[in-house]
Amino acid sequence: MQNGEAAKSQGSLIEMTGPKRGITMTSPVLVEFDMRIRKGEQEEDDLQLIDGAIDCELTTPSRPSTNRINGDCGAVDITLARVPGAVEATIDVIISKVQSGFSLSLSSFVFAGGSHEGIELFCGTIGESCGLTRRYVIAVQMGSWMHLKFNVGQKGSEYDDLERYCRFKADIHGCDCRQIILEHASISLKVTWLIVR
Repeated sequence: MQNGEAAKSQGSLIEMTGPKRGITMTSPVLVEFDMRIRKGEQEEDDLQLIDGAIDCELTTPSRPSTNRINGDCGAVDITLARVPGAVEATIDVIISKVQSGFSLSLSSFVFAGGSHEGIELFCGTIGESCGLTRRYVIAVQMGSWMHLKFNVGQKGSEYDDLERYCRFKADIHGCDCRQIILEHASISLKVTWLIVR
């Protein structure tokens, strides 16, 4: 130890606990991405989709803007928006008691930049033998309503057989629960509110 710091030998690596993208930053916000395509059981089997970072200004417009990030195995479109006075909504979706396979589309609509913007959360097929458990986190402007929209269709068809909506008012803390009973399955929703600091 020298002056309260661990001494490193000449040429050895220095352990850094912060972001791996550089020493200095000129932007107030840095968002790092490490997105992978799952291929196998082990993480090292996965394909690297995006490994990088984007920087943002605090003056990012309230209206959503989409940027494309190109990676080795494809591209990802990232939509950003500043949500003033936001609270965090953690959405837990549990699909159980599946009677037969069906197609499901789940979207969230939140107030951003003067209009309700849609965010696709899930789009796929629910198998007959298994349900689904998913968790999503969304920023919602305090006092506004978050709408969840479910479109359900027969397995392999479009999502136009059945449409359901739920809405939740953004709050500082607490949780709200809803249950939707369908012919195909039971959908349980739990939204937990948390203030963003």
